[in-house]
Amino acid sequence: MVTLNSARDDAKMKWVCTSAWPYVNAIPHLGNMIGSVLSSDIFARYLRSKGEDVVFVSGSDMHGTPAAVAAKKQNITPDELTKKNHQIIKDLFEKWQISYDNYTQTHNPIHIKFVQEFYLEIQKNGFIFEKEIESFYCQHDSFFLPDRFIVGTCPYCGFEGARGDQCDSPACGKLLEPTELIRPRCNICGNEPILKKTNHWYLDFPKLENELEKFVKDNEIIPANARSACLNSIKEGLPERAITRDLEWGIPAPFKGAENKTIYVWFEAVLGYISAVKEWAEKIEKDKSKFEYFWNDKNTRSVYFIGKDNIIFHLLIFPGLILAYNKNKPEPERFELPYNVSSTEFLMYENDKFSKSRGKGIWIDEALELAPLDYWRFNLIFNRPEKSDTSFLWSEFQNNINVLNDVVGNFIHRTFTFIDRYFGGIVTPMGETDDADAIFLSSMKNIGSVVGDLIEQFELKKALKEVISIAREANVYLTEKAPWHLIKGDKEKTGHVLNICIQFVHNLGILLEPFIPDSSKAIFHYLNVNTEKERPKWPQISGTAIKAGHKIKKPKPIFQKLDVEDLKLKLKETRDAKAEKPEVSEIKKKQIVSYDEFKKLDIRVAKIIDAEPIAKTDNLVKLKIDLGFEQRTLVAGLAQIYNIEELKGKKIVVLTNLGSRKMKGVLSQGMLLAAVDDDGNVSLLTYDKDKEVKLGSKIE
Repeated sequence: MVTLNSARDDAKMKWVCTSAWPYVNAIPHLGNMIGSVLSSDIFARYLRSKGEDVVFVSGSDMHGTPAAVAAKKQNITPDELTKKNHQIIKDLFEKWQISYDNYTQTHNPIHIKFVQEFYLEIQKNGFIFEKEIESFYCQHDSFFLPDRFIVGTCPYCGFEGARGDQCDSPACGKLLEPTELIRPRCNICGNEPILKKTNHWYLDFPKLENELEKFVKDNEIIPANARSACLNSIKEGLPERAITRDLEWGIPAPFKGAENKTIYVWFEAVLGYISAVKEWAEKIEKDKSKFEYFWNDKNTRSVYFIGKDNIIFHLLIFPGLILAYNKNKPEPERFELPYNVSSTEFLMYENDKFSKSRGKGIWIDEALELAPLDYWRFNLIFNRPEKSDTSFLWSEFQNNINVLNDVVGNFIHRTFTFIDRYFGGIVTPMGETDDADAIFLSSMKNIGSVVGDLIEQFELKKALKEVISIAREANVYLTEKAPWHLIKGDKEKTGHVLNICIQFVHNLGILLEPFIPDSSKAIFHYLNVNTEKERPKWPQISGTAIKAGHKIKKPKPIFQKLDVEDLKLKLKETRDAKAEKPEVSEIKKKQIVSYDEFKKLDIRVAKIIDAEPIAKTDNLVKLKIDLGFEQRTLVAGLAQIYNIEELKGKKIVVLTNLGSRKMKGVLSQGMLLAAVDDDGNVSLLTYDKDKEVKLGSKIE
C-alpha cells in the first residue's frame, strides 16, 4: 500500500475530502453514519491537525426517485419533504461534530447551473447522444417509472427487492436498467407497468473504457475489492447509460429537445463534490479563485468515503464524467480524478438488517438521546466494517466503552489525580531517565507516525486500536512506576514519572481529536491548555509540550461505564412514547377529511371464496369475494405476497363503493384494504377470527 508520507514532500498538500451524499427521504441510521460521514470526518480532522490544506464537503441528495417516491407516499411535494429533511439531517450532523466546511444540498442554484454547463461541455466533446427507447409506464398513476419508482427481481442474482437503477442485494449491487428487471411492478401502486416509447440522452461510456481501465489499474491506493469490482465491470463491457429521466423532480436537462427531462440523480449528485467546493469558495470564503485552487490543481488529492454499494458510481461513473469533461481541455481547466475511494462493508444491527418498521437498529437522532456522542463515535470506528460486514451488538458496545473508560480514561484520571494530590496541580521537571522511561518515551515518539500512517492508508479502525494499545502500555508503565509508593521516599522521582505521564496525556488529546473530539477537548480543558487560542497539532505528539511549572485544573473523570440494559430500556420507552403520541407534523402530512366525507366510504367485511392468477401477469390475482348480499370480483397485486390457496377463505375488508376499473381484461369492483410498512411488507386487513361477523357488515 502506498502511504501519503512516501508519496509527498514536506510541503503542505491540498485535499478535497468528501462523504457520500445521503438521501433526504429518511434520517440516517448508525450504518449510514459509519460508512461515509464519520469516516470522512476523522480523515479531514487528521489532515487539518497535520497542517494540510483541506476543504471538506458533502450535502443532501435532494433529487431523484428516493425523494419523489417518499413524497408521493406522504402526499406532499418533493420540495417540501427534502427541505424539511435536509435541515433535520444538517442539524444532526452538526450535533455529531461532523466538521464540514460546507454541507449543502443539490437543489441550489450553483449546483444546478454547474451541472447543466458541465453536461453541455460533455455533449460538445462528443460523449452524449439521443435515442428513442421503450420505458416502463404506469397506467394507474399515469407516469413513467424511472429508477426507484419501479422494483422487481434482479436478472443477475434473483434478488426480489431490486430497484430500477441498482440491485439492492449486498452480494450483487449491479447497476441496472429498469427494463432488465424480472417481474417489474410500480413502487407506488404495485401494478404491472407497460412499455411506452420515450426519448433519452445517453453518455457513451464504451468510448471511455480504455481510459477508465488505465485509471483504475494505475491507482495503487484503491482498495483491492474496489479495484476488482471495477475491472470486472470494464471486462464485461461498460454499457451506454441514460443520463436523463422522465421525472419532474430534478435538475432540468440542458439539451435541445429535452425540455421535459431531468438529469438522472446519480449523474448529478456525484458532481456535487465539485459544485460544493465552488459554492464554498463563492458563498463562504468569498473568494472564487479557491475553487480552481483546489479542483484544477494536479497536486490536489480528492478522497471519497462511501459504502461498498456505491463503488461503481464513484470509481467508474464519476471518473468517466470527469474524463469526458476534460477531453481537449488545457491542463489548468481540467478537474482532477479521484485519489482514492475508501469504501466500507455494511454495518448490521444485532446480525440483522436495519429496519425502522421492525424496530431493528438505532438512528442517529436516537443515539444522541441514549449516550454521549463520543461513545458512539468511538464504538463505530472501533467496530468499523473495513474488511467484511460487521454488526452493532449491544454487548460489544458496552465492552468497547469499558475499554475506553478502563484503558484511556483510567490512565488520564490517575495522572491528573496524582499531580493534583502530590504537587498541588503543578507539573514538576523531568529528570534522568531509566530503561523503562526510555522504552515508553520511544513508543510516545513513534505513535504519531504509526497512527498517522494507518489513517493515511484509510485503516481507521486499526489506527484507533493503536491508540488504545499505547494507552495500555502507558497504564503498565504507570503501574510499574507506582507513584503512590514512590512518593513516600522520592518526591523528585515521582514528579519525573508524572511529567512523562502528563506528556502522554497531551499526546492522547491530539491522537483522539479526530476520533472523539469532545473528549479531546475535555483532556485539554483539564490540562489547562487553551484550545480556542491554538489547538495542538499532530506534529506536537512526539514532543514535550507541557513545561515544568505548568498548572493543571482540578480533575474529574472524562469517561464512565455504561449499563446497556438501561440504554435499551430508555430506547424502548422513547419509542413507545412516540408511538402513543404521534407528532402533529406526521398527522398533517395527509389531507384532513371531514366526518361527512368519511361517511361516504362504504367499507364492509367480506370473504374470499375463490382466487386465481391472471394470465400474463406475475403479481395480479383475480378474487371472487362474498359480501353476504352479493358476490363480486376484485383484482389485487398479491401473487408475490400470498399463496393462491392461502387466499381462499380469508376474511378481508373491502371498500365497496370505489368506481370499477378494468385490469388486464378483468373488471375489478372495489378495493380490498391492506397495511404496508416502510419496508414494503404487505398484510391484508382482517377482523377477529374468534367472533362471527355477518358478511357485508359495514365498518364505521
